[in-house]
Amino acid sequence: MLKGRELALFRKQLLAWFHQFQRDLPWRRTRDPYGVWVSEIMLQQTRVAAVIPYYERFLERFPNLQELAAAPEEEVLRMWSGLGYYSRARNLQKAAQKIVADHGGEFPTRLEEMLELPGIGNYTAAAILSIAFGKKHAGLDGNVARVLTRLAAIRGDVHASQQRQELLECAEDYLDRKSPGDWNQAMMELGATLCAPKSPQCLLCPVAQFCDGRKLGIAELLPEKRKKRETVEVRLAAAVFADEEGRTLLLPPPEERNAQAPVDHVPTLASNLWHFPTISVNGDPVAKLRGHLRKLQIQSRNGSFHFVAAEKVRHTVTYRNIIVEPFRITVKRLPRIKEAEQVPLSGITVLPVSNLTRKVARAALVATCSAARNR
Repeated sequence: MLKGRELALFRKQLLAWFHQFQRDLPWRRTRDPYGVWVSEIMLQQTRVAAVIPYYERFLERFPNLQELAAAPEEEVLRMWSGLGYYSRARNLQKAAQKIVADHGGEFPTRLEEMLELPGIGNYTAAAILSIAFGKKHAGLDGNVARVLTRLAAIRGDVHASQQRQELLECAEDYLDRKSPGDWNQAMMELGATLCAPKSPQCLLCPVAQFCDGRKLGIAELLPEKRKKRETVEVRLAAAVFADEEGRTLLLPPPEERNAQAPVDHVPTLASNLWHFPTISVNGDPVAKLRGHLRKLQIQSRNGSFHFVAAEKVRHTVTYRNIIVEPFRITVKRLPRIKEAEQVPLSGITVLPVSNLTRKVARAALVATCSAARNR
């Protein structure tokens, strides 16, 4: 652990580097807690480049906390569509509603109150409080944990309680209490750019002289890899209806979201958003789909549906490798089904849908174009 003049020099060099080389990101142009909060939630498990356009569109549609709290959930999910991990969007709105109801629409400035908000944990609370309000709280996300692990050459699983507590104490000890917001962002920026998971750029690092991992020649080996969960393959079949006007049929999200759903639970794999009629399969996909459509009371007016196979869709959700076999079903008029929605097949994002559902729609559109060319 650095102390005294060495710690002061470490802080000075890192902050100077951050002020000179930080990336120009839209959420760094504000100290508004609402904007900081939205960015921190979006950045969870998502690349910066992917977040930027979503962040800008989201704030344009919901410019303040009150607008977000009052919006229909479906509209919030639609604006989030494609960003993934949709529980983040749901919790974001629930937290906005709680702030309006319990805090008069003003962000709480105490850590205990911040942690009571849905979707906000220790790191997110520390980031918001330090960046927006200058509160002296150290943030510890994956990037910061990696930097600290290499600086102090901490061995073992960083997710284990002992190592985690050690990292928390290091983060608090290193925190520059004169500039906590800039400090937290500097540590995150270092981990995101130079002190990357693979091939850390130690020669460009502004604080390499203080790094025990580099001195020992093990920086690239830290943090030590944790054992990954075994991959599970999930096979699905999806029915993509298309009428003469290019419209398709989407089923609504389930009323109850099951956190303990099995690995092949279709609504969960579709992020509990609008989705095509889809079923888990382990045999003949067409036979399975026909049975599923009968169960949904989707029946053909002319006897039976004609299934045209589209290209398989591959998708990954955490430890699950998903293979979807889409089947285009051309009909004169879409079947009527309670609570389902009819939307353009080329514009299904008018409803909140997952990336998996988007991929299925694209595959069906390609199959439709191929069939038209072959006539």
